Amino acid sequence: MTKDHGPTIKDDKLYQDLRDDGMSKEKAARIANAKANDRQHPFKKGGKASPYEDWTKDELYERAQEIGVEGRSDMDKGELIAALRED
Repeated sequence: MTKDHGPTIKDDKLYQDLRDDGMSKEKAARIANAKANDRQHPFKKGGKASPYEDWTKDELYERAQEIGVEGRSDMDKGELIAALRED
């Protein structure tokens, strides 16, 4: 039986498989939750979003908040971009 990782993880089995493969908790959670959402396709490449450098700091902050980047409140625009790109 797959361990229940709490209400913030939408696909416990995928999350645990990704963690077992060495993925960070944050990245595994993002992928598992996106995969559980029918409107998102985390394994497809080639999105149409503009580069992060074109985003405002508020937009970057909002995205960081969506995916649970820790310490985002204290980050400047460059740090937010780096954190969003971090594996």
